[in-house]
Amino acid sequence: MKKSILTLLTGLLLSAALPVTAFAQELIVGGQAVGIRVRTEGVLVSGTAPVETAGGSASPAEEAGIQEGDRILGVNGRTLHGAAELIAAVGELDGDPVELEICRGEQRLQREVQPALSAEGRWMLGMWLRDAVTGIGTVTFCDPETGVYGALGHGLTDEELGTQVPLETGTITEAEICGVTPGSAGAPGALNGEFGSGRILGTVDYSGSCGIYGTAERALGSFTAEVGHVQTGPASILATVDGREVREFAVQITRVYRDGNGEHVMLSVTDGELLNLTGGIVQGMSGSPILQEGKLVGAVTHVFVSDPSRGYGLSIQDMLDAAGIREQAA
Repeated sequence: MKKSILTLLTGLLLSAALPVTAFAQELIVGGQAVGIRVRTEGVLVSGTAPVETAGGSASPAEEAGIQEGDRILGVNGRTLHGAAELIAAVGELDGDPVELEICRGEQRLQREVQPALSAEGRWMLGMWLRDAVTGIGTVTFCDPETGVYGALGHGLTDEELGTQVPLETGTITEAEICGVTPGSAGAPGALNGEFGSGRILGTVDYSGSCGIYGTAERALGSFTAEVGHVQTGPASILATVDGREVREFAVQITRVYRDGNGEHVMLSVTDGELLNLTGGIVQGMSGSPILQEGKLVGAVTHVFVSDPSRGYGLSIQDMLDAAGIREQAA
């Protein structure tokens, strides 16, 4: 077995929102790139694989009915907190069957797996495991009175499996953008950042369809702005595309619409410099604040895969609702 690391891209995750908090009349506007480190609840099975034994190939996990996308929550009646715990438990049993508690969608299942002894002398279950998410995202806002921040504009999923990643614990850290892979039609680009030794800036307490949320150890952002309502027309986004400098780039809001998941926007990048640097919206820019007439109105969420100069966003109202923060009535 092997423990892998997920990369952070896009997706949805629904869970209980943060408690309703107090709020300031103005919010601190973000735009800075941060490193995101999240440990998942349980261990995700990203695939099964044969174990090469002295007598040939064996597939213990597959034979026990374990499937790609299952989450392992417990082993032999104990709550499981990471892939290393599972590997250690299998080794300690010295070939005895392993009882696993599995979460598959809404189902809770029990599976007994008979380990196989590899040619190298290790007891193995024949699974690829993942128990963490790391990546780059952008801070949208921070409430100066409570320290509650919102970032990313969407939840966490496994990019390969497309499955939700339930959150156990997490942190955001300082990050530095050291390069950009520009986007092109059919190939989303990405910000390339370093954050392995970055200072911890806050916790990640909740991941939902409108972003990730937590409490910052210090104010995140450089200036405050009132909350506004997004509308079609000229706007700008704040993003970090080089080093740690937050810069403002021109965009056009082309559509505002509502569906069962809230209020959304479609936007086009009109800033020539950003188009030259990145091709438009790239991975890592998710969460970039959208400003109109000096007010914070939304956040970038996704890119058009067929056209990186265009993207999607959501309203700041939906992000504040998810964070438990409400706009001050006039």
